[in-house]
Amino acid sequence: MVSREKKIKAGLHEKLQLLRSLTKSNALNDPSIVLDASRYIRELKQKVIKLNRELAASQSIISDKQSPLVTVETLENGFLINVFLSKTNPALLVSILESFEELGLSVMEASASCADSFCLQAFGGENQVRGLDAYVVKEAVLQAIRNCDED
Repeated sequence: MVSREKKIKAGLHEKLQLLRSLTKSNALNDPSIVLDASRYIRELKQKVIKLNRELAASQSIISDKQSPLVTVETLENGFLINVFLSKTNPALLVSILESFEELGLSVMEASASCADSFCLQAFGGENQVRGLDAYVVKEAVLQAIRNCDED
């Protein structure tokens, strides 16, 4: 019976020493180690609350900016253009199509959705301008979106 109690006591002491090292406590007796651990846990909870607030604030900033996602892939005879924006604007599709026209791109095929968000997938072929690259097309689409936001 005594040896079992010694094993339990030794196991408890070992766990308290582990707790002491994890919480970076300088306490020497068991009750002080537990108090330091309690303070450490409260500090961690406060840090979690602070980080959650910062995360929520940063997410609201990101969603307020409504960053568009625009990808342009160069194909053999034109471009595949994908546009996604988490908000929609009635004039956005027209503005983007006008930018294609200014670049000399003919829209060969397109699919658009403007319900809760704006989504466009279009295949544009070069009509008049040769040497047009994906970067120029992407910048033109982004400028069309910015122009639409300003109006």
